[in-house]
Amino acid sequence: MTEIMAPAGSFESLHAAIKAGAGSVYFGVGQLNMRSRSANFKEEDLEKVAEVCKEHKVRSYLALNTIVYDEDIPLMKELCDRAKKAGVSAVIASDISAMEYACSISLEVHCSTQCNISNFDAVKFYSRYADVVVLARELSLEQINNISEHIKKEQIKGPKGERVQIELFVHGALCVSISGHCYMSLATYNHSANRGECLQNCRRAYRVTDDETGDELVIDNKYVMSPKDLCTIGFLDKIIGAGASILKIEGRGRAPEYVHTTVRAYVEAVLGVEDGSYDEDKIKKWMGQLKGVYNRGFWEGGFYLGKKLGEWSGAYGSQATKEKHYIGKVLNYFPKVGVMEIVLESMNLAKGEEMMVSGPTTGVVSFNGSVIVKDEKEVDEAKKGESITLRVPDKVRKNDKVFVIKERN
Repeated sequence: MTEIMAPAGSFESLHAAIKAGAGSVYFGVGQLNMRSRSANFKEEDLEKVAEVCKEHKVRSYLALNTIVYDEDIPLMKELCDRAKKAGVSAVIASDISAMEYACSISLEVHCSTQCNISNFDAVKFYSRYADVVVLARELSLEQINNISEHIKKEQIKGPKGERVQIELFVHGALCVSISGHCYMSLATYNHSANRGECLQNCRRAYRVTDDETGDELVIDNKYVMSPKDLCTIGFLDKIIGAGASILKIEGRGRAPEYVHTTVRAYVEAVLGVEDGSYDEDKIKKWMGQLKGVYNRGFWEGGFYLGKKLGEWSGAYGSQATKEKHYIGKVLNYFPKVGVMEIVLESMNLAKGEEMMVSGPTTGVVSFNGSVIVKDEKEVDEAKKGESITLRVPDKVRKNDKVFVIKERN
């Protein structure tokens, strides 16, 4: 079974990933991971994350993938020790010090994309530490398949004694730099991307001006360092056919509905590849779902299909076709009838609206508000300030946030 690895930057996203069918989640705690500034659990959350994953039979991967300096060694070892004790499935690392220490305590290691593993000899080298290698995002499917065939032919095994697995990044944000090794944020704001503090100033609009004449260069768009997001749902059969067994979705900084939607789409696509039902109609449906949540536009193919980087976003921020609007919180949930009670805090609600509930234990529950009940009577519309009940398809909890999903203008 091909494994879908989901991002988790919060407990809402963690539960959203699990509910959507993820086989594994990756997360960070503290400062030694590539999202330490923006999408991170606290160090004291490590055990709870591991516990939730074990409870739902989902593998958990702790990101320890930054550059590690001498002063970081004690913290790195402490996090590895805690991960081992908590039953975290593996650590994702790029620094040899982290790999060596994790191996010394029999903690499974996965090589981060930061390692830029681009050939079979590199796989052989890292196999002394890692059971899973994330291949460079810049490889073509032909190159990936060649590496996969060499692993099989030479029976390259990791520390567990099993054949090394290939992991590939299949969806989400791309960096203009090779395997994310960027110094722009460090050079301009003294926030190192390689230490998890990227300010993403590459995503902004820029002009190219001649200092001597003041003439401005005409370029096709101002976002010349902001690539579109990768999307491989349209050729996932080829990704799997090339030898990848773990498929990683980017997005620890994204909202829970992004995690839920992307994971669910890719889980369904993998099942479609495996049972022979993967076809153009389903791909079109999944693409529609993926376009509805955060994206910078899609580069459908990326380097995997041998294309040169040149798919620029052309706009700042998300190009999602849908957006959520907060309307209130869950006041009560009545499990016997599957109904929640809310007060409309910010806007009116019409019958038949697309809706969503999210919370730190609930994750994401999506549904259609086809029946609105006010004062024990069905109504076509409820006004701001009114108390109503709505039927929901899954358990929700008090204080969960409720949203209406609308098409973007």
